Amino acid sequence: MEMAILIVFVVGYIAITTEHFLRVDKSAIALLTGVSCWGIYFLHHGHPIEMAESSLMHHLQEIASILLFLMGAMTIVELIDAHDGFRIITDRINATKQNSLLWIIVGVTFFMSALLDNLTTAIVMTSLNRKLITEIKLRHLFGGMVILAANAGGAWSPIGDVTTTMLWISGSVSTSGVIGHLLLPSIAGILLPMIILHYRLKGEISRPIEVSSYQSVSGRDRMIVFITGVGALLFVPVIKQFTHLPPFMGMMFSLGMLWLVTELLHGKKIMEEKNRYSALQALRKIDMPSVLFFLGILLAVASLGEVGYLNALAIHLQENLGSTFQINVAIGIISSIVDNVPLVAAAINMYPVQEFFTSDPWLSQFMCDGNFWTLLALTAGTGGSLLIIGSAAGVAVMGMEKISFGWYLRNITPLAIIGYAFSCLVYWIMM
Repeated sequence: MEMAILIVFVVGYIAITTEHFLRVDKSAIALLTGVSCWGIYFLHHGHPIEMAESSLMHHLQEIASILLFLMGAMTIVELIDAHDGFRIITDRINATKQNSLLWIIVGVTFFMSALLDNLTTAIVMTSLNRKLITEIKLRHLFGGMVILAANAGGAWSPIGDVTTTMLWISGSVSTSGVIGHLLLPSIAGILLPMIILHYRLKGEISRPIEVSSYQSVSGRDRMIVFITGVGALLFVPVIKQFTHLPPFMGMMFSLGMLWLVTELLHGKKIMEEKNRYSALQALRKIDMPSVLFFLGILLAVASLGEVGYLNALAIHLQENLGSTFQINVAIGIISSIVDNVPLVAAAINMYPVQEFFTSDPWLSQFMCDGNFWTLLALTAGTGGSLLIIGSAAGVAVMGMEKISFGWYLRNITPLAIIGYAFSCLVYWIMM
């Protein structure tokens, strides 16, 4: 059974990476792969069917929370876009050169992802790119750098990346510890690729001509929706911090808040005009194929975790690599292929946090803010940038901009490898 699930996963993964040659949408392949893996598990697991159902529902609970978070963020972004809210930012970006604009986009992405999270930031910044850049290939290049910047920016904040949040909640890292240890390595990880790309980009930016088939929303309404929408996104980690509700609950509350504001703004307008700015219209415009792709990938990875492959991988790393530094670097690389969440969960279970000071150099790495945990936050958070399907931010940008796996592998992965290696080197020098 275990080998059959692994074979299906590998075949599905290869099919996703070659979707342009197969001429089959990656979402269909991902769904077939995820459901087939669990179908094999149900047929051959050897336990009562209730246990198999319980395992599936346990994983589906975590997956559904991620998908609801993603759908809520997409809807908020679409609502802001429907009201031309991003013009408030794009009208203030006056850069005309490609490399100048790249520094602005990457800088905003890096710090915004620490305040929000890398997934939401990737969605927002990809929407901004569409407003600023006409050329598709250049927009893909900017989209790839948004993925690198969002993942690097999320790694050094306890609320910026789901894996860092997991380590924070488990007591493995503290807020001051993760920021103090990882801010410079995270900056280094995005700075070197930026410098390399800066000298490759030449020429002026061609902006899209905005054409509206109906009367544009008023400046007052645009400002209200933009401030409410961005404030709602920023409010998500605040809700989590004070109520301890899962992040998707905060996102749903924020969506409901913005939905209410738009209903009040357009309540007296005729139905046809009101519908143009409604949340229902925004929901129709969100990229559901990307959401389903995410569902299929996470289901497939969950099946690998259920049959023990991920735990076996963690044990194999411990037995065959000489140091925790090498283990963490390897985990980061592996997280570009399989989801980093179960990898980090396996590490937390394998290496419990040391609650008391110890003089043993090996055990001291596992104290709160120890080198193992802080480096794990860095590598698990940024390693997913090596492949476009290695992180939630990558999957979101892939769906929104229709970036192929092969294009990313040729154009962005080399930069991601350089940045990943440099960030690990800076951490090693610091620690």
